[in-house]
This record gives sequence, structure tokens and C-alpha cells, in this order.
Amino acid sequence: MSDDPVAGEDDPSDAALVDAATLPGVPDEFQRLWTPHRMAYIQAGPEVLRHECPFCEAPRKSDEDGLIVFRGRTAYALLNLFPYNSGHLLVCPYRHIATYDQATDEEVAEIGLLTQQGMRVLRSVSRCDGFNIGMNQGHVAGAGVDEHLHQHIVPRWASDANFFPIIAKTKALPQLLGEVRRAVADAWRG
Repeated sequence: MSDDPVAGEDDPSDAALVDAATLPGVPDEFQRLWTPHRMAYIQAGPEVLRHECPFCEAPRKSDEDGLIVFRGRTAYALLNLFPYNSGHLLVCPYRHIATYDQATDEEVAEIGLLTQQGMRVLRSVSRCDGFNIGMNQGHVAGAGVDEHLHQHIVPRWASDANFFPIIAKTKALPQLLGEVRRAVADAWRG
């Protein structure tokens, strides 16, 4: 027998490997992708970042700190801090209004144009195959920030992780927000 352990034998470095099913807790079918950045959202509770409106605060910050990818005249586009998919954009008016019917004609037009441009940029940068686009108006309709109008642009791929949330109960975000913001902002200015 040689001095070098063969794979599968009593290799001391294997001691650190532990079968997850033997750990405390009840085993289940969930895979876990650790997303510690979500703790800021979870710990804040239902009043996330409510000392100030996050969509009023973002334009006061640098583009990098505010996750802004484009600034228009009456509206701007930024990455969602808590994205459903990589590249999840939001289009917001600068003005603090709650619902779409409160927007001026100019704001509606620019929100529409920025949404179209956001789709073009995301298609170019991420080669997505489709989009979910929408606005949740009011808390009861699912708006996380119901006091400031914002439109979601969520890129989707034919080969994305659609089965993960349904079958594997897992959500995968393959890029960091800073990397996505930089790529989208660069392509937007293109």
C-alpha cells in the first residue's frame, strides 16, 4: 500500500466534508443559495428603508450608490436592490407620486421611452428572450414601495432558471448588482 491515500479511502482532508442530511434540522427538498444581502430587507420588516423614500433618495446619490443606470429629464432607471432576476430594472419618475394616473403626460411618455430603452439595453447586455413588465399600484396590489410610482422590467430567458423556483424552490442570481449596473449603464450610453 502506498503512502498516498486513494480517493474514497480515509483521506484526512475528507474529514471536513459532511453530508448535509446529517446536520441538525429537518431535511427537505429545498436547495439553499445564501443571499445575505436580503437581510437588510428582512430585518427592516414591512417598512423597508422608510426613513426616506428609496426612490426619492436614489437620485440624490451617485449612480453607483443609487444603482442608477440612466437619468432622464422627468424619470430615471435603476436596478432593483432586491431583484427577481439579474438585470431587474425599475423606471421611476423623480416626482414623488403614488399611482400612474397622477403622472403628467410628460412623465408617462418618458417612463414609456425609458422602459423601451431598458428592454433594448437588457436584450443587448444579457441576451434575454423576453420580459415581465408591470406596475403594482398600492400595497394591496403587491407594491413594496407603494407611495412612489415605479415600473418593473424583469428580463427572462428561455433557458433561465424557471424550474428552480417551482421544482427546486431555489432562485439563482448569477451576477452581483454592481457588475450588472455597470454593464447596463455602459450599454445605455452606448
